[in-house]
Amino acid sequence: MALYVYNTLTRRKEPFIPRDPGRVAMYFCGPTPYSHTHIGHLRPALTGDVVARYFKYRGYQVFYLSNFTDIDDKIINRSHEEGVPPAEVAARYTREYLEIMEVMGIDQVDRYARVTEHIPEIIDMVRVLVEKGAAYPVDGDVYYDVTSMADYGKLSCRSLDEMQAGARVAVDERKRHPMDFALWKAAKPGEPAWDSPWGPGRPGWHIECSAMSLKYLGNGFDIHGGGDDLIFPHHENEIAQSEAYTGRPPFARYWLHNGMIQINQEKMSKSLGNFVTAREILDRFPPQAVRCFMLSTHYRKPLNFSLQGLEDAARGWERITNTVAHLRHILDGPPAHAGWQQVPSGPAVSLDEKFFRTAIDEARTAFEAAMDDDFNTALALAALFDLAKAANSFTHDPGFRPEGASLRLVADASETLAGLAAVLGFRLEAGASKQSANGNRLVEGLLELVLELRQAARRDKDWATSDLIRDRLGRLGVTVEDTPHGPRWKLS
Repeated sequence: MALYVYNTLTRRKEPFIPRDPGRVAMYFCGPTPYSHTHIGHLRPALTGDVVARYFKYRGYQVFYLSNFTDIDDKIINRSHEEGVPPAEVAARYTREYLEIMEVMGIDQVDRYARVTEHIPEIIDMVRVLVEKGAAYPVDGDVYYDVTSMADYGKLSCRSLDEMQAGARVAVDERKRHPMDFALWKAAKPGEPAWDSPWGPGRPGWHIECSAMSLKYLGNGFDIHGGGDDLIFPHHENEIAQSEAYTGRPPFARYWLHNGMIQINQEKMSKSLGNFVTAREILDRFPPQAVRCFMLSTHYRKPLNFSLQGLEDAARGWERITNTVAHLRHILDGPPAHAGWQQVPSGPAVSLDEKFFRTAIDEARTAFEAAMDDDFNTALALAALFDLAKAANSFTHDPGFRPEGASLRLVADASETLAGLAAVLGFRLEAGASKQSANGNRLVEGLLELVLELRQAARRDKDWATSDLIRDRLGRLGVTVEDTPHGPRWKLS
């Protein structure tokens, strides 16, 4: 089945055909590190992470580039407020962002390009645009002439007249057209500046992404992504300046845009003061739950933030981890205390192995179909939950025995669940059953011993001792679950 991608440029789903067979070159716009990382930053980062992972699952070699806008008006303003150099502001919040990405398991970016490390490439690109007549210098500034591109506005589907009528910026009389945008900004007192043919200054916002993506990915690269708030003016202007520079459209083949995170149906942003920092959320919820919450809505749709939604996602993901822990518990083999011998022997079973085999195969098929349809993570997650439900029904059937074809099915289900979850970036090894207790084998062994004593008490019908052990373990953060095949434990 072909992989289809919704292309903002054409406003339709298109089969994905890479520029270079077997390879994917992709770029997602990164943050401007002038303040704390908020949950709005997580969505484009997570979208890019999952897109890269799925391309790799499909067998592609992926090079994924992102960026830090480490010089910008906002960074300069923050440096003045704090009385520290702009570079220090950018470095501090860049570190925070990368730390949060590590916690979230967002690790598919191959290179983060920084604006301040690519000034020569930016200056060269501006110089070529001036030479081609697509840009013009004025008093040390350099502007792109939007009228030089016949199809300017093709990404946002707006004409220059519509843009001009809706413009919210004061008109600069030095511009040839009110919608012309800065490629290079003349230096102001107290601001960082670099020498250029037009005098000391610094890059405009839009030129950086064009210069860096063309350097590392080349013209006509495959995927350009970011939040849908960047469609205009940022991505529109990237297309204009890049295609004027190369003279060979397209600058990028497919444009992917994620919907915004909203709070009370309003876009979350620092400027509105309604943003929630990523650290606040990660202090309250495990990163896997946050990932599950975000992926439960298709990336192109707005995502309404709520604590209830995060709590629901945490419980939902716990069902998956518990299922995998249960399956691995079975595959570990029946320890002496597990009670497998209590299952009656004989051929009378109500299990339907064929049905479970079909459920495993259908889960993989449904997962791939969902992801092939413009990376529909919501339906992909649903396939995982369906498989978990089928696995629990199969292994909790009174006739289940951990042997033969049934055990092979358990192994296949466990591998399928963990493997498909990994495509979405989930780390299921942390949810393994008795294999790990914070890496402490002594604790693991002691728990097994205590559970053996509890099983002995249950066989002797000493319910008071059995309940006492369970309750005391519960107060220590160990949850004990009695199953038809013996007890399972997990850290609460």
